[in-house]
Amino acid sequence: MLDIRELEAFLAVAEERHFGRAGERLYVSQSRVSQLLAALERRVGALLVERTSRRVALTPLGERFLAELRPAYEELDAVLGRAREAARGVEGELRIGFQGTADARLMAAISLFQERHPGCVTRIVEVPFADPFGAVRGGEVDLAIVLLPVAEPDLVLGPTFSRERQNVAVSVRDPFAGRAEVSAAELARVPLVAADAPAPGYWRRAHAPTAVPGPSVRTLQEGLTLVAAGRGAMLLCRPTAEYHGRRDVVHVPVAGLPDSVLGVVWRRGARTARVRAFASAVAEAVEEAVEVSGSGGVRP
Repeated sequence: MLDIRELEAFLAVAEERHFGRAGERLYVSQSRVSQLLAALERRVGALLVERTSRRVALTPLGERFLAELRPAYEELDAVLGRAREAARGVEGELRIGFQGTADARLMAAISLFQERHPGCVTRIVEVPFADPFGAVRGGEVDLAIVLLPVAEPDLVLGPTFSRERQNVAVSVRDPFAGRAEVSAAELARVPLVAADAPAPGYWRRAHAPTAVPGPSVRTLQEGLTLVAAGRGAMLLCRPTAEYHGRRDVVHVPVAGLPDSVLGVVWRRGARTARVRAFASAVAEAVEEAVEVSGSGGVRP
């Protein structure tokens, strides 16, 4: 008979590429993960994972099995979630993490969600600048609104929204402070404040695209303090720049950089009825903003 725990162990190992981290994710011991995976391999009749003292890798059969299992597992999880939703509706508590600023578009989605599901209480939690995925990965929040890019195998990227031109924060004493605009090429020659670990390297580079190393910080406030002291510049989207305005820092639009975009992320396999309902509310709020933009209103 099919054992869902064996499939979950395989998915965790395939995504983490580490038995210890897979065990932490499933709240079982490393040896238990090994037992479940071995049982699955006996059921299949071949190795799915190659184990050495230095690395964990999928066999060719394991890669194919992963590609076919993941959508089937997610659909099974969705079926269960829909059954739960039908049984008791969307209720309880939804913990929403946000990074940067809970701007008008996010609040519109939250208001729409609350209007549709009055039995579900929302709790809004700020996500640290230097750890965009930690809170959702650790289960501290059910989903999070974070800056793209997102390339995390254990997380799902849902609706994206709030596409904004990037601004660079500089000290009032900086030569850029009196400019109406700076270019991406100019910005590549100045030290940019970057997020500290555990933010992934690709994410840190996307938000500090410079050839000149700059300081690393854990929070936006730490970054803006260094900016004010003339230790570097820092990229921010327009709403965040406006929200964190201060007299010793100037925000200048940047030409030639991709827009800043927010996205909704949640743990793979944790797409509950509440998460689905909130993702739908975000998608609808984005669609409504696009329609307003088309009629001469605000840009989405």
